[in-house]
Amino acid sequence: MTYVSDEALEELEGRVKAKEFKLNSLLEITKAINSNKSVSELLDIYNFILREQLGLRKFVLYNHQNKWQVLSKTGIKGRLKDINVEQDLLKFTDITVIESSYKKSLNKFDVIIPVFHKEKPLAYLIIGGLKPTSDPHASPFPKLNFIQTLSNIIVVAIENKRMAKESIKQERIKKELEVASEMQRLLFPSELPSNQKIDISAKYLSHSKVSGDYYDYIQLNEDEFIVCIADVSGKGISAAMLMANFQATVRTLYRYKRQNLRSLVHQLNSHVFQAAKGEKFVTFFIAEYNSKNRKLKYINAGHNYPILVRGKESKFLNTGCIGLGMLEELPFLEMGSAEIQSNTTLILYTDGVVELENDTSEQFETDRLTKIVQNFYPLSMEDLNEIIFGKLDDWRGLKKYVDDTAILSCRIF
Repeated sequence: MTYVSDEALEELEGRVKAKEFKLNSLLEITKAINSNKSVSELLDIYNFILREQLGLRKFVLYNHQNKWQVLSKTGIKGRLKDINVEQDLLKFTDITVIESSYKKSLNKFDVIIPVFHKEKPLAYLIIGGLKPTSDPHASPFPKLNFIQTLSNIIVVAIENKRMAKESIKQERIKKELEVASEMQRLLFPSELPSNQKIDISAKYLSHSKVSGDYYDYIQLNEDEFIVCIADVSGKGISAAMLMANFQATVRTLYRYKRQNLRSLVHQLNSHVFQAAKGEKFVTFFIAEYNSKNRKLKYINAGHNYPILVRGKESKFLNTGCIGLGMLEELPFLEMGSAEIQSNTTLILYTDGVVELENDTSEQFETDRLTKIVQNFYPLSMEDLNEIIFGKLDDWRGLKKYVDDTAILSCRIF
């Protein structure tokens, strides 16, 4: 019969209790994660284990979420101003005892515990106030590997929550984009006329699902119609939603209330300023044509100059005012006019056309656009637009379109 000493029994009991404690702690954390506890609740459990069950009185947990920040801290008053995670902690890949550091704040701690997931640093736990074990063969400080495992579980769980939340956010943005895109599609004219009086065609290339470009054609009566084009500053959903709202307002004010051009532009300016709070503006060109007297009236609100082309002659339509929404009230407003001879082509376009760059960063510019219209004068407007976009593709080469690109071409017979 073999007898076991009291010391050995105590050591054995200690190991069993330690294993039970670790299992119970991991079980408690796992249950909390599986029951979808909030981040604050997970941290409360984590802090309780470190503080009350492991006796840690001073520790700080840094976590990376877009940037490094303090996720939790205990026993620390104020901010640790001189600790920079990227400069001071990223170099540590294993549990490291702090013997001395040039950083005053780090010298107040004993151990750095890095937390990695798939070779990516997610967190750093720094602990102070530890008492080394008396066993010369043991780790300088006990239970550090367990603390690292516990920290890893907590931080990965929080990271998974963040990623799930980000996924939901992206899905919501995707649906908002789809709605905005559908709104814009419905507001573009579904049909453009091609008859004995006029031939109108438009071509549009969106840089993303939603755009800040807009064009329109509105038939007023048998003899009159308007064409317009616009571009909103900035990109993204906010710019697209502003433009969708702008499209609807143009049609409401002009088609149903039949505003004159001056009154329309003043009201559109007020509308854009109120909607965008001065943070965005809209460049806008609108023209009204009367086929009986062959007069074209127009206002150009800071937009790229549309081009009137007949044979080898060309004219820019540049009379108007500043962009809409730049100021609460327009400081000046002029209305331009032009006599339209038969077989004249009117080209409306956005800056994505003339500002398109080639591989040497040279822009396409209006001179090239004008020459294309002059050289391919006999073509229908649909064919002309195809030619223009073909030339744009040749010009950009391997470069991508970086902006929305729209052209509305109008031949007046």
